Amino acid sequence: MQAMVLAAPGAALTMQERPDAVPGAGEVRVKVSACGVCRTDLHVVDGELPDIRYPIVPGHEVVGRIDAVGTSVADLMPGMRVGVPWLGWTCGHCAYCEEGRENLCDRPQFTGYTRDGGFATHLVADARYCFPLGEDGDDATLAPLLCAGLIGWRSLAMAGDGKHIGIYGFGAAGHIVAQVARWQDRSVYAFTRNGDGEAQALARALGAVWAGASEDAPPVPLDAAIIYAPVGALVPLALRAVRKGGRVVCAGIHMSDIPAFPYSILWQERQLVSVANLTRQDGIDFLKVAAQANIRTHTTVFPLQRANEALAQLREGKLVGAAVLQP
Repeated sequence: MQAMVLAAPGAALTMQERPDAVPGAGEVRVKVSACGVCRTDLHVVDGELPDIRYPIVPGHEVVGRIDAVGTSVADLMPGMRVGVPWLGWTCGHCAYCEEGRENLCDRPQFTGYTRDGGFATHLVADARYCFPLGEDGDDATLAPLLCAGLIGWRSLAMAGDGKHIGIYGFGAAGHIVAQVARWQDRSVYAFTRNGDGEAQALARALGAVWAGASEDAPPVPLDAAIIYAPVGALVPLALRAVRKGGRVVCAGIHMSDIPAFPYSILWQERQLVSVANLTRQDGIDFLKVAAQANIRTHTTVFPLQRANEALAQLREGKLVGAAVLQP
């Protein structure tokens, strides 16, 4: 098998030949057909997350077909198309797992972060954390649903049932969530950095009623705002944009420091919350909605060996929608 490997923080990924991975008990081996490139991959590559295991193969928006099955796997079989998400394993025994909040597990494993991920021709995954995908849809367009879509879904649920939803950072997650929100008959307001014309055009094409720069005030007070860009300075801007009793959801795993802001923009029962990871139930729920709502992702496909280029374009804000690697 081949894999794009990160050897140290900030290093370029290098293509390596490795022995074929062998699934253990309860595991499957997946032949990767597509893997989305997520902003979290940038945080892994740049060493911005704690306890990264080196060398590591990034990538956690994986679509592929099972080509080997370990013992004690009952529901999956060779040839099935599956998705492998960020959440790769949980202990099942800590207080959070027992409460049904496995996204907050005390001893989790994450695909492409603490266990090798999908920037490769193959990966081994815990069978319990793989989502059967069926045969509808193209592999490359499905891949971003496995994180951008799942975290977007969880963040939209946490935003509440309000009608007017702001999205700060209209990239992979933003353009998926906008489609879900429109399907739910909500109004979407898209905020982009530096007045990004391409991102704003995509937002309008997907049904946003307004698109502007992150510093702009929306035409109406928002019921909720979701922040996907890892920029702490957006938090005060979003708090100013939401109405009394509104909510601001920080949806990233990493964000730059939030600057000091006056209490007056939090007062009147505005709320500031964060999203952490996902649960398997999130995946089951969202994949049903994605099919019902006919979600379509806007993707730019790169061959696996050009993973560094895809990461660089994501870092520089040159991508519209999502990047996807294909072996």
